[in-house]
Amino acid sequence: MSELMLALEKEAVNRQHDVANIIASGASSVEKFYSGTNVFVTGGSGFLGKQLLEKLFRCCNVNKVYLLLRAKKGKTAQQRVKEILQDPVFDSLHNRKSKFADNVLAVSGDVSEVKLGLSASDWDLITGQVNIIFHTAATVNFNESMKVVALTNVRGTREILRLAKCCKELRSIVHVSTAYSHATHSRVGRAVKEQFYDSPVPPNAFIDMAETIDESKLENMMQQVKADWPNAYSFSKALGEEIVRSEAENLPISIVRPAIVISSYREPLPGWIDPMNSLGPSGLILGLMTGIIHGTDSSDETDGSSKACEQPLTHNRVYPC
Repeated sequence: MSELMLALEKEAVNRQHDVANIIASGASSVEKFYSGTNVFVTGGSGFLGKQLLEKLFRCCNVNKVYLLLRAKKGKTAQQRVKEILQDPVFDSLHNRKSKFADNVLAVSGDVSEVKLGLSASDWDLITGQVNIIFHTAATVNFNESMKVVALTNVRGTREILRLAKCCKELRSIVHVSTAYSHATHSRVGRAVKEQFYDSPVPPNAFIDMAETIDESKLENMMQQVKADWPNAYSFSKALGEEIVRSEAENLPISIVRPAIVISSYREPLPGWIDPMNSLGPSGLILGLMTGIIHGTDSSDETDGSSKACEQPLTHNRVYPC
């Protein structure tokens, strides 16, 4: 087994050398696509968002990245950007491109609000300057209320699409969903394919209810509708995909479906994990390796899959990771 693992490791390293050589030569089609562009990112304070931000500046030579951030814990959006860029994930980038932080700009807003909570001037700034949008923001609490997931994960996606339609120089949008958006109880044992599936409820009707109905009443109304989904998060992501299908027909958009997100493999540094993700699978693996955790309950029918961070994608299709 050890020889097999070493062989797999060697193969992985060799693949990375090939990628590094292409990037160094300037021949990467991905690098050329992003070079000189202005990018708008939601969810930039999270694990995927930080990895994405680091990758864009390290490998793609983007011009500017605008991060949608809300004021939080007494800190403004601008203060939060400075805090985010102090994360160890950016250490190498600070050494290699010391001025990159000057091109990371905070835009005050909230993905759960209408028009993303943007001021009129910031709306005009984004729609006039941005070429590429990454929508990674979401509430990932499995037990979140129906009202919160409706306004954040579903309406937030709709508001991103409305912003995109106003962008004058738009090239691409990437909407981050989940591999479990349609991994329902009734679909156990069957593959979730790279396609759209029927929505359990019209997304705009769900949004309208969340905007007008008492939270407890909404929970009761949705119990039967969401019963086939294991949690509120995956249910809301199914509706988010339906919003994309129904309202983004003429937009250059891709849906990416990551599976369980764990620590980085090699880039930008081996084993990096955001503190917010450390209590998940990575925390379990670390606990088992250190002997703090000796076992965990599971089922013979359980099939786990995981994947490290994705590099930027630009094609118009659905990607399960």
